[in-house]
Amino acid sequence: MDISTLRDEARDLLDETVALRRTLHQWPELGNDLPVTKEHVLAALEGLPLHVTLHETTSGIAALLEGGTPGPTVLLRGDMDALPMHEDTGLDFTSKVDDSMHACGHDTHTAMLVGAAKLLTARRADISGRVLFMFQPGEEGHAGARFMLEEGLLDLPPLADGSESPVTGAYALHISTNLPAGWIASKGGSIMASADQMHITVIGRGGHASQPHAALDPIPVACEIVQALQTMVTRTIDVFDPSVVTVGRISAGTTNNVIPETAYIEGTIRAVSERTRTKVRDGIRRVAEGVAAAHDAQVTVEFLDGYPVTVNNPGSAEFSLDVAREVLGDSAVVRLPNPVMGAEDFSYVLNRVPGSMMFLGGTPRDKNPATAAPNHSNRVYFDESAMVDGIAVYSAMAMRHLNPSAG
Repeated sequence: MDISTLRDEARDLLDETVALRRTLHQWPELGNDLPVTKEHVLAALEGLPLHVTLHETTSGIAALLEGGTPGPTVLLRGDMDALPMHEDTGLDFTSKVDDSMHACGHDTHTAMLVGAAKLLTARRADISGRVLFMFQPGEEGHAGARFMLEEGLLDLPPLADGSESPVTGAYALHISTNLPAGWIASKGGSIMASADQMHITVIGRGGHASQPHAALDPIPVACEIVQALQTMVTRTIDVFDPSVVTVGRISAGTTNNVIPETAYIEGTIRAVSERTRTKVRDGIRRVAEGVAAAHDAQVTVEFLDGYPVTVNNPGSAEFSLDVAREVLGDSAVVRLPNPVMGAEDFSYVLNRVPGSMMFLGGTPRDKNPATAAPNHSNRVYFDESAMVDGIAVYSAMAMRHLNPSAG
């Protein structure tokens, strides 16, 4: 199967891909309910030979392409939601929605997946099996992938001839300004971290600020807990199986001359293995309870489960890197030495189906990846020409997965 022309075919789709991306960028939506985004995606897919399923619990769209001959199904994912933040890029197509911005490039993911759907439908006769295009809402902390799975994303009907066609591979791209435009990076094993929340409440006794001996001040206890948590991580967690514990918020009190009864600590916990994920939670609870007990204070510790560790199947990761080299050339493909401590709900998919997450470079050509505004910045901007490479790699992954023996 010839994939040498995929970049040229993708380049022919660039203008319409950019137009869709810019429309989505101007009208960002948050969470799992994305009615405007959904309508734009459905309009872009109209007329293609796809079986489209609209999910009921979210704005998720599952579009299924049946190839020319029987075979398994491969899943390609593109997330659609934005972030709750103001945009300061100054682009001509800047967000028109207050405090909502596509600062993580999901607008490019969605547009590239539509481009791949168009390219692959044109190659339909060459496909042995099916391609499932997963347009997913709610990646930014709303577990959209989990909802789509629970609603039966992978429960596909048989092929037209009655034969089964299970999902045997799943692949996703995520654009990043940490890489030059058009580069691809990935690795086998853990590639992104889990992300859980911790909530610690220190309970003392309120009183007058001039008489701390007559009260039990929870604020210094909370401060000691924060410091002790950092020592706990560096002294008990293996640096080769790392974790990050970051306190993002401390709150206590109402005014300068009152000792409050309670102090609150909130933070995030990142880990790249389930073993360390459990060990860190146990350590946080032990430290908080121990420090509080030392000061005769009480404490409650609560954890909110976030996304699990994103784990690339080793064989799938090698396959994806090989395909990217075939499409883009050796110089544009990088094997990551370490996981990224960000989190992804594509992890739920990879817990069910072997596959891999890959990063697509999107740094503007005149910027240095080391200093360019990063993902989640109010000033981040992605090089739209990189979407050509994204469309081509998406398409090549599907074609090579379904036709592994074709040269």
